[in-house]
Amino acid sequence: MSKVKVRLRPVVSNINLPTVLKTTFLPGDSIESIIIATQVGEIFSIRNGAIGTFLDIRQRILKLGGSRGGYDERGLIGLAFHPEFSYNGLFYLHYSLAGTQGPVAFSESFKPNPCDPRTLNLKWVDRERNYDHIDTVEEWILRSNGQPQRRRTLLNIRRPFLNHNGVNSLNFSPETGKLVLTTGDGGAAYDPFNLSQDMMEIAGKIIEIDVGMHSFIDHPPAVTRFNELPDSIQNMLTVIAKGVRNITGISYQRYHNHYNKYVGNVGQDLVESIFSFVRYRPIPVSQLIRASIAGSETDQEGFINFGWRGWEGAFPTSVGRGCPANTGLNEKTISYFHEALETSALRLPPLTNYYHEDPRPNKFGGTALTGVQAYNGNDIPDLLGSVVFTDLAETPSKSPVRGVLAYTRVTADCKQNDYHVIETDYHFGSNAAYYVSLGTNLNQTRLYLGVYGSMKVAEFNQGTVFEIVP
Repeated sequence: MSKVKVRLRPVVSNINLPTVLKTTFLPGDSIESIIIATQVGEIFSIRNGAIGTFLDIRQRILKLGGSRGGYDERGLIGLAFHPEFSYNGLFYLHYSLAGTQGPVAFSESFKPNPCDPRTLNLKWVDRERNYDHIDTVEEWILRSNGQPQRRRTLLNIRRPFLNHNGVNSLNFSPETGKLVLTTGDGGAAYDPFNLSQDMMEIAGKIIEIDVGMHSFIDHPPAVTRFNELPDSIQNMLTVIAKGVRNITGISYQRYHNHYNKYVGNVGQDLVESIFSFVRYRPIPVSQLIRASIAGSETDQEGFINFGWRGWEGAFPTSVGRGCPANTGLNEKTISYFHEALETSALRLPPLTNYYHEDPRPNKFGGTALTGVQAYNGNDIPDLLGSVVFTDLAETPSKSPVRGVLAYTRVTADCKQNDYHVIETDYHFGSNAAYYVSLGTNLNQTRLYLGVYGSMKVAEFNQGTVFEIVP
């Protein structure tokens, strides 16, 4: 692959942490507006360089940054505009609800011990009391007077821990016209309850929601499992993938008469992974529930499984410990050997991996995948048809911190491919620059990068959104 160099052109600065970057045509407008959602609950629109507030839901979002020294993964984490938004005004939000803070599923740190079966078979019990918060997925409408209004709640999801709620978690499928929700495995580390592989759990899945079904339920219950949902909501949902740890949305790329789908699964301790697939067989939630009631297994032939928690990308999930004889090395032991075996032939291999430690030239050590987007523009010819991705911060830690931009491509034989770092010319000076989000315009000919100067969401106004240009 070619060495690619780009420039970062600031679009807007001094904003809060940008979690979603998109564009849309506002009703009655002929110019695409850039839309920026921040983690604390602001949504801005930028048209011809002028910034305005599209919506402010800060009062609807729970207080962020109160634990972990100010680090947080909750807040406004998903925004999607209906394909007919410019006509019907419908858009969708995914955020953490104010007033829903719980005591957390359990407070101690977790790491599996392959020699102790108790650590491999933990159960999430007393869920209505032992949880961290509730996430909601809502439908809103932009009224004719220009004011947004909430129309209905599609899902209320009870989450066991603070982290792994998804990011850029709402997108529309150009194939089915359905809203696609990526949920994350519920958090902590190593998916302690194995929610991602349990088909009845909402956590750790990619879910399609048929928003064309006009199901209106006042105050739907907060749930963790599909069978707890009202029938009318069950009928709206299909599941297209499991084995998710934490996904940075889904990107669709038109290729002849089909779409390539790209998702990035955030890793545990070893590797970050980008997956690609074309065909998949969604399973209606109503079918899952009927099979569960009958005590039968649902046929999962053609169903997408990313392999977590048994697999971290291309490798069996491992726990590490130091080597007394050589402090520069780590010993790694397979965490969930039987689960790795059970999913070895069923899982989808990744398109590419990159590692938390990588001494090879022209590679980098990463921290966490934060965005994956297809690029179909001609302005940066070497990236045409590629998959661009971002990592939060290069490791080992440098001062000041810098994120990383890179790309890969789907090969003709659809086998695993290498990646290449994209060089940038922007000088951040002495400020930290965490790469927190990646977005595109509607036809994927422009790329936008969200950068933040801190890992703490409550350290405000340290964000900049750039356009990536040649």
